[in-house]
Amino acid sequence: MTDHRTGSGEPSTTLGLLWGLPPRPTRRKGPARSATVAQIVNGAVALADESGLRAVTVRAVAERVGISAMSVYTYVPGKPELIDLMLDALYARMDRPRWQSGSWRDRLTAVAEANRGLLSEHAWVTEIAALSRPPLGPGLMAKYEHELSAFDGTGLADRDVDAALTFLLGFVQAHCRAAHDARRATTDSAMSDADWWAANQPILAQAFDAEVYPRAVRIGAAVGEAQQSAWSDERAWSFGLERVLDGLAAIIERPAEAGTPHT
Repeated sequence: MTDHRTGSGEPSTTLGLLWGLPPRPTRRKGPARSATVAQIVNGAVALADESGLRAVTVRAVAERVGISAMSVYTYVPGKPELIDLMLDALYARMDRPRWQSGSWRDRLTAVAEANRGLLSEHAWVTEIAALSRPPLGPGLMAKYEHELSAFDGTGLADRDVDAALTFLLGFVQAHCRAAHDARRATTDSAMSDADWWAANQPILAQAFDAEVYPRAVRIGAAVGEAQQSAWSDERAWSFGLERVLDGLAAIIERPAEAGTPHT
């Protein structure tokens, strides 16, 4: 289980950093500033992209930016606050184009794809657990506003719009975490899924009795033949996203009384 969480730093300090508010005055003298908070954040993001979130230490960030380790603390109090700044910086960089389609399914598909792209490019984000009080920085707020607008015209009540978006993004997060874990397993073992199955086929053939496990053997063989592995990123994504959208269609497209939003 991950030990990295959003919103676990000192709230008022984190919010001040996210929104670029002047730091609280302090009597303690520290090293003179020779960098910016943005440089600290960008350096941390680059480290996480290259080597994972555990590589993001005060010393490593300091070396990346070219300042002393103690200087980092004059910008960011600690790693909890830094993680929130890193996430918000990524959210701020996401494209937010005007919606061109009148189809809510097309718009929500675009929302899902955009988040999948972010999590695929920055796999370490899937290692971070979100708390019930997320850090409400400018990047997150802009992302939230844009994604909520994808539900315009659906007739859903405000609470249902928020729940539907949470439902959609929860699927994206879970899928990307599974895809990340699958890629990591392949990298760690230095063996592809196809190679793993081929190497273990003699043992599996003896262990898996078709009379004892008729469905597992039949369906497992069909899946393996079709996608050359037990799990396919693209198949899981397309199938899962369609089912999520079908589930939302049940409340968006159901008949409602005139003038009354869906509840």
